[in-house]
Amino acid sequence: MGMNIGTPQKSKLTINKLMNTLPKSIKLFCVEDDLVFAKFLKYKLSLNPDFEVKVFNTAKELLSSLSQAPDIITIDINLPDIQGDELIGLIREQLPSVTLLVISGQENMQVAASLFRLGVYDYIIKDENTLDRIWNVANNAAAQVHLKEEVTVLREEVNQKYNLTTFIKGESMEMQKVFSKIEKTISSDINVTVTGETGTGKDLVAKAIHFNSKRSKKPYVAVNVAAIPKELVESELFGHEKGSFTGAHQQRIGKFEEAKDGTLFLDEIGEMDLTIQAKLLRVLQEMEINRVGGNKDIPLNFRLIIATHKNLQQEVKEGRFREDLYYRLMGFSIELPPLRDRGKDVISLAKYFAKEFAQKNKLPPKELNNCSKSTLLKHPFPGNVRELKAIIETSFILGEDEKIMAKDMQLDISTSLDINYNNANTLEEYTIAIIQKKLTENNNNVVRTAKNLDMGKSTIYRFIKEGKLKN
Repeated sequence: MGMNIGTPQKSKLTINKLMNTLPKSIKLFCVEDDLVFAKFLKYKLSLNPDFEVKVFNTAKELLSSLSQAPDIITIDINLPDIQGDELIGLIREQLPSVTLLVISGQENMQVAASLFRLGVYDYIIKDENTLDRIWNVANNAAAQVHLKEEVTVLREEVNQKYNLTTFIKGESMEMQKVFSKIEKTISSDINVTVTGETGTGKDLVAKAIHFNSKRSKKPYVAVNVAAIPKELVESELFGHEKGSFTGAHQQRIGKFEEAKDGTLFLDEIGEMDLTIQAKLLRVLQEMEINRVGGNKDIPLNFRLIIATHKNLQQEVKEGRFREDLYYRLMGFSIELPPLRDRGKDVISLAKYFAKEFAQKNKLPPKELNNCSKSTLLKHPFPGNVRELKAIIETSFILGEDEKIMAKDMQLDISTSLDINYNNANTLEEYTIAIIQKKLTENNNNVVRTAKNLDMGKSTIYRFIKEGKLKN
């Protein structure tokens, strides 16, 4: 899967922060012409400290106060000035999403049914338990209000996170062309093929297209074809029925179905087996699927984005990729430039990765000195952005200066680091991965490794004793 063009910082929207963005109280308006009942109603609801309760004795008083944007309104269905269904219509004109609770002195299922069709949250009959029921319903409705607000906050955060100008980093002319092509794909459902060298960020382009398109609220399902064992690809993509093969203990929904109404991203499509290619072609032609072991055709609706670092035309010529599938897939093509062709984007990306790593590991920030910038600009980056990210993060561990120095940069590190480094999440994990690499290069000579890394032997011995290093 392609590496980040510039991975956005992880969301800092913690539960506490989220709750701070929600209303401190729920505005609850009650319109009730029975003055005695109105007093009891206000007292009861005010027992919840999160409720800001206001009572009105006429519908007109309520309507004149709707600019205060209440979250919940309780309505007496038989007000003297405006009847319930008409009042509901007038409220909806100003506040389409407000939660409405209707209180009635008599049980009339026909009236209740018509009110529910108007979008009323609940219909409550007046009796000796009315106040308790209103209390319970109002609290449940308040929870729904908070939930709606939470969804709105999270949706806004997602939209900001995947905004093209912040999600994908790059000011070079080459990247501006990429942005222009991405924008052209957003308003349609055309298939998109993203090409480029490994590590250029093909997966980010796929996410940017999805989260800025009309399907953004639907699922985004990514599949790295090269990472799935050959014998499991069919089940992974198409799903299977219970008992369809040994080990199929329950029904499983495949990736095509998971992407219902959303976007399916098939990364490294050039690695797909010819047998699966034939089945994929049928799926794309018919837009329906049959699970492994099943006999029911299931209709599909998704947008397809594929990515590859291979030349698919050449793969077709050499018989490794089906020609008919190639033409079915191609659609709109976006080619990502290698990092070495992006000029000063290298420096802006390096600064971004440095800032991100410092914040993530609670380390003092570091700037790049002029020599380190010059070194980066001259480097060919065969590993593209993935390599740059590894170089910058490693320099934080090895460097002892206040700035990132050229001497701290292991410019070949991305070509030789093992998978443990690429999966590291903490500062200690990064450190152990680097020590392990050097230790292996030095035939497990701890003294030489400590000298190479300019660190104490005791640290290496401690990691070995704890089982964190292999020796």
